[in-house]
Amino acid sequence: MSYPPPIYDGDTGELTATIRTHGTDPELVYPNGNTISILSTGDTTGGLYGLYRYDFAGPRSGPDSHFHKTVTEAFYILSGEVTVYDGRAWQPARPGDYLYVPAGGLHGFRNESGAEASMLLHFAPGAPREEYFEGLARLAAGETMTDAERDAFMKYHDNHWA
Repeated sequence: MSYPPPIYDGDTGELTATIRTHGTDPELVYPNGNTISILSTGDTTGGLYGLYRYDFAGPRSGPDSHFHKTVTEAFYILSGEVTVYDGRAWQPARPGDYLYVPAGGLHGFRNESGAEASMLLHFAPGAPREEYFEGLARLAAGETMTDAERDAFMKYHDNHWA
């Protein structure tokens, strides 16, 4: 395997890096206290990836087994314990544990411990997952959808339940 073709053709470099400091408030707060910090979006990475920090407040929560057709997904546990599904079994994941899921791979995650936990979610390529997370926050806050609207929402956001 070799390096991909250049995506920057300059000779001197540019002042284009961004930084997000530790104390920055999360962009999304769910009614159960879970939060999502949007670190990088497909728009800001030229479509290469999206990176999100998912902080569990404590109440049991998280999606059941599902898969994506257009993106890969990776999980890196920062703190606490998150139960992850690798398509074969649900198992506890702790700080430093990592799960990579290729497109089509069955997976899920949830906080079963009842304690706070935190993880990074990485999607490649950079699909607009922030729109998906925003829609879930609206649903959690009481917005309603018909079954057909919910099915269309999930299909649009490449969420296929097992």
